Amino acid sequence: MSESSVPVRRHPLHVSGTLDPGVSRWLWLVKWLLAIPHYIVLLFLWIAFFVLTVVAFFAILFTGRYPRGIFDFNVGVLRWSWRVTFYAYGVLGTDRYPPFSLSADVDYPARLDVDYPQHLSRGLVLVKWWLLAIPHYLLVSAFTTGSYRMSTRMDWASGGATDGGQWADGGQWMAQGGTPSLLSLLVLFAAIALLFTGGYPRGIFDFVLGLHRWGLRVVAYATLMTDHYPPFRLDQGGPDPDAPATAQPPGPTV
Repeated sequence: MSESSVPVRRHPLHVSGTLDPGVSRWLWLVKWLLAIPHYIVLLFLWIAFFVLTVVAFFAILFTGRYPRGIFDFNVGVLRWSWRVTFYAYGVLGTDRYPPFSLSADVDYPARLDVDYPQHLSRGLVLVKWWLLAIPHYLLVSAFTTGSYRMSTRMDWASGGATDGGQWADGGQWMAQGGTPSLLSLLVLFAAIALLFTGGYPRGIFDFVLGLHRWGLRVVAYATLMTDHYPPFRLDQGGPDPDAPATAQPPGPTV
């Protein structure tokens, strides 16, 4: 079989974002206030996410299947969190207010979906969320936490090393002293550029999307949604390179 005929295994989690060309110079200064209703709702959604993931753990352990209703709800929580992250201080990529919805919205500039797994390994469920994912926890923590401690709802997955809390809180961190993370610095530079030039540097946007994409793949793996091991790869840019052609966002990305 030739190399070109070997099927490419795409990652089942698809994360994309379209940078709005007219992002406001100043609105980011008050987005912390505007996003408060979302943060409150997401707090309760992530509590439910945690409980349902524990239920899914036992379902996978005994049946090899992730209950479809729980899966769809948990994907919805990730989707909602990604929209808030994209709107607020995780990216600052749009001024369009995120919808209060777990459902997919192809018209919103931030999109997330996860392919439903027909079967999951009953053995891997015992080790992938803590042992196998440790290398990714270390790498992702390096660019998302710096010497800040995240407010997290998902420390159960890694004994405190996972980055799931970042997306649970829409990209927010609780400063405990020290230096900010690489991700927060990049978004800060973008905010300053918006304030003084009215433009979001495209290189920063692409890099920030790549960091989030990597982190969310790890979250999906650690929360048992897939057996597909996250690649050690920074897929930069707004469109997800692993998304099906029909799932790519319409129109320009700049």
